Amino acid sequence: MDTDRFNWNLVKSFLAVLDAGSLLEASTVTGVSQPTLGRHITELEHTTGLVLFARGRSGMAPTQNALALAEEARAMQTGAAAFAMTATGRDTRIEGTVRITASEVVSTYLLPPVLSTLLEAEPAIEIELVATNAVENLLARDADIALRMVRPVQNDLIARKLNQISMGAFAHRNYLDRHGAPASIAELQRHRMIGYDRTDLIERGMERLGLQFQRSIFRLRTDHQVAYWEMVKAGAGIGFGPLFVAAQSPDLIRVVPELDIEPLPCWLASHQELKHSPKVRRVFDFLANAISALPLSAAGDRGRER
Repeated sequence: MDTDRFNWNLVKSFLAVLDAGSLLEASTVTGVSQPTLGRHITELEHTTGLVLFARGRSGMAPTQNALALAEEARAMQTGAAAFAMTATGRDTRIEGTVRITASEVVSTYLLPPVLSTLLEAEPAIEIELVATNAVENLLARDADIALRMVRPVQNDLIARKLNQISMGAFAHRNYLDRHGAPASIAELQRHRMIGYDRTDLIERGMERLGLQFQRSIFRLRTDHQVAYWEMVKAGAGIGFGPLFVAAQSPDLIRVVPELDIEPLPCWLASHQELKHSPKVRRVFDFLANAISALPLSAAGDRGRER
């Protein structure tokens, strides 16, 4: 093997596929396309003369050759990262301000304990949190890091899918005591519903489930997501929201749990400076690890259903 002409990106793709178990999952984690990852694996096998993965319907199973190379590959990855940081000639201290943007709901109900833990771990880091549903332009440096429910489309961004957020329909127990609980999805329309004002997001979501919800069914409407959820908590009617948010309010009851609302993906994105900025890298990695570990897709399955 000609080490002078060796493509080190092949090692990165090798480790990504090894850890993820499939090209699809590796692509989701790294943001690199499946065809590119597949070409890298094939090229690495050709370069080394070794079969590294057994390809099948269930994914990419590592061979003994791959497992034998894994430790050296990880050492190369660590060494390359250390070299890149030193070569930049920049200050490598973990300090300074990092600006994060996230939706109103995520900023209010998910990030506070995560950021609190981060600040305890990194006393020299300062955080600016922009709570907005508008998509901040990372390339224009409106923010350093974005946490979004849609995958970023700009090619110059580094993006990682962290989790997915399960959704459901909820009402306060006082509302249900007064009006009863809907016995089926169809009965939702007979209840006092809380909806959005200028966006038809709920209506379009119901259409995908084969249901027709007219705007007039929503007696109370607002596009401010935190205000929306607070009205559900106040017993104003039945509304839709993340299961993990509902888990924070013991008096909220999940209704019609058979309502199969598509979960929302949770993406973390940053610009290319992530590779060279210790503070941004540290915050990005901290958020990625913390949010990936949260039970966002199961937090609402607590048995409090009607």
